[in-house]
This record gives sequence, C-alpha cells and structure tokens, in this order.
Amino acid sequence: MSLGLRELGIRDGDRVAILSENRPEWAIADYACLTARLTDVPIYPTLPARQIEYILRDSGAVALVVSSAAQLEKALAIRERLPGLRHIVTLDPVGAGLDGVLGLEELLRCGRAAAAHHPEWRTHALATSPADLATLIYTSGTTGEPKGVMLTHGNIASNVTTCCRLFTFGDRDECLSFLPLSHIFERMFGHYSMFHAGVVINYAGGIDTVAADMQECRPTLMAAVPRLYEKIYARVLDSVRASPAPRRRMFAWARGVGEEWADRTLARVPIPPSLLLARHLADRLVFARLRARTGGRIRFFISGGAPLSAEIARFFYAAGMPILEGYGLTETSPVIAVNTHRHTKLGTVGLPIPGVEVRIADDGEIVTRGPNVMHGYYGKPAATAEALDPDGWFHTGDIGLIDAEGYLRITDRKKDLIVTAGGKNIAPQPIENLAKGSKYVSNVVMVGDRRPFPIMLVVPNPEPLRVWASRRGLPSDDLERLVSVPDVHLKVEREVRKMLRDLAQFEMPKKFLLLPRDFSVEGGELTPTLKVRRRVVEERHRAAIEALYAEPHEGPGGS
Repeated sequence: MSLGLRELGIRDGDRVAILSENRPEWAIADYACLTARLTDVPIYPTLPARQIEYILRDSGAVALVVSSAAQLEKALAIRERLPGLRHIVTLDPVGAGLDGVLGLEELLRCGRAAAAHHPEWRTHALATSPADLATLIYTSGTTGEPKGVMLTHGNIASNVTTCCRLFTFGDRDECLSFLPLSHIFERMFGHYSMFHAGVVINYAGGIDTVAADMQECRPTLMAAVPRLYEKIYARVLDSVRASPAPRRRMFAWARGVGEEWADRTLARVPIPPSLLLARHLADRLVFARLRARTGGRIRFFISGGAPLSAEIARFFYAAGMPILEGYGLTETSPVIAVNTHRHTKLGTVGLPIPGVEVRIADDGEIVTRGPNVMHGYYGKPAATAEALDPDGWFHTGDIGLIDAEGYLRITDRKKDLIVTAGGKNIAPQPIENLAKGSKYVSNVVMVGDRRPFPIMLVVPNPEPLRVWASRRGLPSDDLERLVSVPDVHLKVEREVRKMLRDLAQFEMPKKFLLLPRDFSVEGGELTPTLKVRRRVVEERHRAAIEALYAEPHEGPGGS
C-alpha cells in the first residue's frame, strides 16, 4: 500500500487523510503512510461531511482513505470544493468506475507491480528522523474549531517506549480496540504499543457491541474512557438490586471485604490472614462472576480522557480488575502521568511518566514539558504561542495539584470552572461525578458561570426511574412524559442531593432541569471520545435554563 501511494504521485510530507472505523485496514493505511514518509490525518468516522471538509481543507490533504459506502458518500459530497484532494481510496469494494476513486485491491496491485522500481523503499522509510512530522490529529473541539496537532515520530515513539516499560504486556496478551483510532489515546496505546509488544489486537464491532466483543475475544487488557466503566458498574449494581435478598447480602459482604483488602493492598500495609481468606471466598463467590462478564481474563484496564470516579476505581480494584487511570492530551502524545501496578493511588492520575516534567502554575494550571509535547498547531502560530511558552512548557488548560507523594490530581478544566456572580469558584466535574453515583442518574452537566447560583442538568437513568414510577402508578412507558411529572422531578432531585450532601453551600445546585434524552455523538453533545460538549448542551437548553433562573429562588444563593 505504501508503494501504491507513492505510485499515485504522493511524495514526502504530503498529507493523506484516513476516514474509517477501527479495522485492520486502518492500521495498514497508517503504517503505509508512515513508511512512505507521508503525514497522515485521521478523521473520526462519526463526523458529518462539513467537519470533514474543514479538516481536509485545513490540512491540505491530497488523498483520502475511506472505509465504506457511507464514508465515500460524505467524501463525494464535498470533493468539488476541495481542489487539492486528488485521490480517494476505498477500503470496501465500493465506488468502482468513479473518477479519482480506486479500491484498496487496485492500489495494492499497483504497489506490488511497482516494487521492483523501489529497491530503496526500506532504507527510505528508515531515514525518517524523530523530528519528522508523523501525523496531524485534529482536536475534537469541546469549544471552538478543531486545531491540527502536529505530532512527530519522536513524540509518539517516546510515549510508546515509556508505556511499554511501565506496564507488563507481551505476546501472550490480547487487547480489545474500541476507542477511535483517530484519537491519540487509542492510537498510541491500543495500536502502536500493542503492536510494538506483540499483543494480539482485536477490533470491536462498535461501541454498542463492546460487551459482546469482550465475551468473544476475552481480552487481557484494554484502554477505555470512564463512561465504559460507569456503565459496567451501573449494570452490576442494577443486577444486584434486582436479586433476592440473600444474594444482595452476599454482594454487600463481598464488596466490603474486597474494598478493605484493596485499601490495605494499595496502602502497602499487612493484610491479616482472616482477611486474605475472606477475600479468597469473596472472589470465588462474587468477583469471579463479575470478571466473567468481561471475558474472564482481564489483568488490567487503562482509563483516560476524563476523570474516573474513585468509588468506581476502588470497586474494580477490589474485584480483581484494576483500572490504571492516566492523564494526557492530544498535544502530549498523549500520556503525561499514569498509575501503574507498582505505583497506584486511587483518585489521582498517577505519577508523571519518566522523562516528562510537570508543575503547577500560580493559577493552578498544569503545565508540562518533555519529548512527548507536540511541535505545535498546524498553520496556527498564534494558538501555538499561546499553548507553548518559549521554554517549551505546554499549558494544558487543566487545573490540578501534586500531592506530597508526587501524584497528580486533576480538579477540572480551566475553561470549565464556574465563577458565580458572587465570585465563588466551582469545579463542576468532581460534582458531576458524585451525582452520577446515583442509580437514577445517567448523565449530568452543571452550569452557572457568572450566575447567582449553579443549576444542574440531569439525564435520568431510564430503567430504575421507570421501576420506581410504575410502583407508584405513574406513567412509565415514555421518559419524556415521565420527567415532566412533578413527583418524578422531586425524586431525582432528592437522590442527587443525597450524593452531593457533603458539598459546600455555594457548590450545591439550587435548581435541577431533567432532560428526557441522553447526550450523544450523533446529536453533537459528545465528542467522538465521549466527552460532554458543555457549551453545546448549555446552548441547546438555553431557554429552559433561562426560565429556571427567572423563577424566584428561596434560600441562600451561590454568592
């Protein structure tokens, strides 16, 4: 494929975009570009045509690799407006006969036929230097238009080799790849690191099939975002609540034993023989069944992309499926800090990885420097200068602290901080994580910047709410109708307030807005890596939010 791209007239440094779901051909296309010394531009397959057009134009891509008829249709709809886009390659056998479109098999035949004309192909590929641009990854953009992050071969290689030293995996392991390969988290860990260490890579059919895929391929390790762990945790608790009383009591006992064992293990304090025996029984009776739901072979998970609830991390650790939480950004290839088997502290994102410096600026912002930090934003010198200072420190935009043992803790995004009209600073993410601990809550977003007090937008968890409503004779078949019932609103509000009971008065949401539908990538409220686009959510529900603020409010305000 690499030779085929060269035969099309694509030369060193040219940009080739990849618009595809996770599949073996994605990996082939990526390695083909890198060995041809091209710069590839991965694009999320969930993006609409207009956003794809922006990325192709901004990057100056001369070729586009698409996976399917649906992705080809998007490409054809915008091709006339992109005169620099000369070639479209289809991975599936679609688009035959269309001008400028060729199938993968045709491209491979072209490359095989040209092999004799490129005897120095391997030498040319290996002449790549660490400073050469490997990829342009466009940020998913929770705010503003996406920017092309310039990552070099050296940036990515530094992260891959460091992670392979920090974790224990090899050719006896298997992973399940389901996060988009378009994102640097999955690409660095689930693609390059796995390939480098000889781990078998299984591609999930999609986000909706992950549970079934885990049962089928039985992975030993896996990278995911907190949303997956939250869903697994919620399903476990729902199953327990629906069980007979003896089983509920057994689960509660096993959880208590497991979490006591986990706390002592992580604190590196002696574990009494009686607790070891109880933990063994709890594992046989309860935790082994939970592990079976993930295929039964999981050694550890990696979590990144958003904050992970310490409660969920503790439960998974107790169940023998440790989640090693890390932290990073597209601009840092991505890992800055991570928990490891030797150094784990729940509620933190671990220690900075070897070779990477981290410090906290005067305003609480996390800044970092190291071989993993990007070259800059493509074609955006002003944005680059704003993010990267002259000494090479990258300003992450995240707020955090480093504790006495050197572990990094993230408190929130700098841009997401809510400053009330009374000048109080509120970090919404930790509060939202607390609220999501309720079985009645699927998702939440807190708003209130420059307002007298915060408001919480709540997406109820449909099943538990329907069960509760049906027991009271309330209409439970239609969630949209259900959330408009005053008793339902009060129930959800009470449940959320229980989870938030330890907050300071100014942090407590004073009003609640129930939403009938969860956020989605297709709806534009989530990024392709499942982060909430707060500005989009707030704008979509602006009228209802304004109406709540217009209502009289009794009690102390947020100032």
